[in-house]
Amino acid sequence: MAAYLASTFAYSLGLKRAFLLDVMIVAAGFVLRAVAGASCIEAEISPWLLVCSFLLALFLALGKRRAELVLLGQNATDHRVALGSYSLPLVDSWLTALAGASIVSYALYTQSPRTVEHFGTTNLLYTVPFVIYALFRYQHHVVRQDAGGDPGSLLLQDPGLWISLLAWAITAAVVIYR
Repeated sequence: MAAYLASTFAYSLGLKRAFLLDVMIVAAGFVLRAVAGASCIEAEISPWLLVCSFLLALFLALGKRRAELVLLGQNATDHRVALGSYSLPLVDSWLTALAGASIVSYALYTQSPRTVEHFGTTNLLYTVPFVIYALFRYQHHVVRQDAGGDPGSLLLQDPGLWISLLAWAITAAVVIYR
């Protein structure tokens, strides 16, 4: 909890104006909240799941920055100083790299000895195609349709995204509770 409060305070004091650190602090905040939640219920979190969560949160945060760049154009730095150091080609390349890294880290999580032991199966690997589809579909919306500003709304409005999430959840449940 102290790490989360410290990072939030540092973000408010100036890291929100620092190129790349702005989105990394936001992504780290998601991971720290997950760690705090797991701690509250005395659950262990796989290191691979932490890596995957960080990469996915960074992917979403950069998608939001991209949407701000597109929406605000030349006035982007009036809204957020750090946006002056970002460019669409740079953010697009990072989104591609992060989508790939998220997929690989999730696949490694599903096959890690700790996960296999915990769930008693290697079959969580069958959930990976749904993750690939969802990330690529989301990236398509962000890059081709400039729709990354509100990931939650996009998830609810796009049938392909929520169906892939539902299929992932059903597959995971079947694999785990078979």
